[in-house]
Amino acid sequence: MQFTQEHDEIRRTLRAIIDRDINPHVDLWEEDGIFPAHEVFKKLGDAGLLGIQKPVEYGGMGLDYSYAMVMAEELGQIHCGSVPMAIGVQTDMATPALARYGSDELRKEFLAPSIAGDYVACLGVSETGAGSDVASLKTTARRVGGDWVINGGKMWTTNGTQADWMCLLANTGEGPVHKNKSLICLPMKTPGVQVSKKLDKLGMRSSDTAQIFFDEVKVPVRHLIGQEGMGFVYQMQQFQEERLWGAISAVVGMERLIDQTAEYTRERKVFGRPLLDNQIIHFKLAELRTEIELVRSLCYRACEEISTARMSSCWRRWLSSRPAA
Repeated sequence: MQFTQEHDEIRRTLRAIIDRDINPHVDLWEEDGIFPAHEVFKKLGDAGLLGIQKPVEYGGMGLDYSYAMVMAEELGQIHCGSVPMAIGVQTDMATPALARYGSDELRKEFLAPSIAGDYVACLGVSETGAGSDVASLKTTARRVGGDWVINGGKMWTTNGTQADWMCLLANTGEGPVHKNKSLICLPMKTPGVQVSKKLDKLGMRSSDTAQIFFDEVKVPVRHLIGQEGMGFVYQMQQFQEERLWGAISAVVGMERLIDQTAEYTRERKVFGRPLLDNQIIHFKLAELRTEIELVRSLCYRACEEISTARMSSCWRRWLSSRPAA
């Protein structure tokens, strides 16, 4: 990866917000089991950090994926995993399909305020019986006149108790399980949406995670993202960005833990000598550092592949749009 001054500026801007507005509060937020998502997201939105690779027409920066990856990596400077995960849902999990395939009207209604930090988004995919096996989800959205009528439920929904809208994956047909699903923008205050409970987790406590039920929930047909029946494909594309985000966002935090471990073993003495004087501890810490650097390098390589592929796709579209000679 070749980083530019612009990449570094994104790091500096985000780091200033983290140091000033996030890290001083994370211990209290973790104790309370929730953080003020709208407040934090608005600060990030005002700095332009919630739409780095999103279209400029809706408030984004329109930059390539490498800039978004730099932000994901820098989120590791936050001294907990909860807040970065909530931000990642907003930027790389609930909004990519909308940005890529949503209608102009839908993007103005949901994407633009999400980029601005006025809306909090969540992703409605996992269910009690369908987590990684997305094809097995049971939530349905049947078309009745000009509406989708949604029934079912979602589980382990990050941002679920504070979200303004959900990027919902539901069965909209009776065909093959990989071709009968669609993504729908669902406002969370729609009648029939019930946030059943906020889950009490062992870790990442300030990231609100909810179980949600839908009972005859009606949303306009125009809230469909892209084409009907393409939801499984769209969601797999979103998962690609989500997985890469998850990998790179963990790197800085893991480095910080190794540094803290090294400091502890330097101060902790056994038989009159610091633990760090034991060669095996040096070897283990060096091995862990190497593994982290391998993760970082693999993420950078994947980012380059994504950026190259998208650039090639844009180039092909431009060539196809040119008039014949």
